[in-house]
Amino acid sequence: MKKIFIKDIKAGDAVDDIFVLSDKHIAHKRDGNSYLNITLSDKTGNIKGVVWDNVDEMSAQVQSGDFVQCKGNISEYRGTLQFVVSKMAARVIDAVDPSDFIPTTRRDIDKMYERLLKIAASINTVYLRELFEAFWADAEFVRKFKHAPAAKHMHHAYIGGLLEHTLSMALLVDRIADHYSGIDRDLLLAGTILHDIGKINEFEYTSKIDYTDQGRLVNHIIIGIQMVDEKLRAVKDFPEEKEILLRHMIVSHHGSREFGSPEPPKTVEAVLLNYIDEIDSKVNGIREFLAAEDQNETWTSYHRLLERHFYIGKD
Repeated sequence: MKKIFIKDIKAGDAVDDIFVLSDKHIAHKRDGNSYLNITLSDKTGNIKGVVWDNVDEMSAQVQSGDFVQCKGNISEYRGTLQFVVSKMAARVIDAVDPSDFIPTTRRDIDKMYERLLKIAASINTVYLRELFEAFWADAEFVRKFKHAPAAKHMHHAYIGGLLEHTLSMALLVDRIADHYSGIDRDLLLAGTILHDIGKINEFEYTSKIDYTDQGRLVNHIIIGIQMVDEKLRAVKDFPEEKEILLRHMIVSHHGSREFGSPEPPKTVEAVLLNYIDEIDSKVNGIREFLAAEDQNETWTSYHRLLERHFYIGKD
């Protein structure tokens, strides 16, 4: 059982606990002797570490992604905490609680899934309903969809994040589709629920959230298209034009080639999906960033990706 989390560690602490070895690489001192730079993680954050002794032996016993028992002392190096590790050994997965190491949604996963099912059931178009019936009947898909993260960083980067993101977007669809005339609400909702399904195979999240080999080599957009095409074969008389439009929504949901979409949105429904995705991911990412900041300050630290400080406010 884990005894201390990274967010609670202070300079001067003696620590002997389990972490995820997120990264390791061997470096060399000026005298030619090697040392090991490591990054340790749990659900509260990361800490840099260093191993000075028995480097080759310790490095050979552990791999990135392993749960490791680390013993050592916490020092401060260039203004940042550093774990000086004297002992490190791999631990078997059965000996740890994964929820100690990977952030998890604060919402009830089963309740979110049931709510999404109700929204999907409101689709009136028969062939789209049959498409979703094929997905919901796939137990392995449902298991992964309910637990996958939506990203490695930035937004919904936690267990259940993909489901939470998808549900939030589906709820936005109901508010936006009625505001504009001529919107194919069923198609927009279908594209919204399916736009990120490829992420169930893009990420692995056993000990940390990271990309799978398939995710790095193929990308969730292509994976998602393949998954939809597989399920479309089970739906009789699905109109060819609607197949193309649905695929287009998945292909274009990042908005531009610059951000990873093979094509930009070229229908009103695809444009709406892109902006709904942008709204939900940005708001979640900013909220997570704000929550991690010092609440006694008026402004946050600098957000490098969004290139700005955010106003927290005054009590």
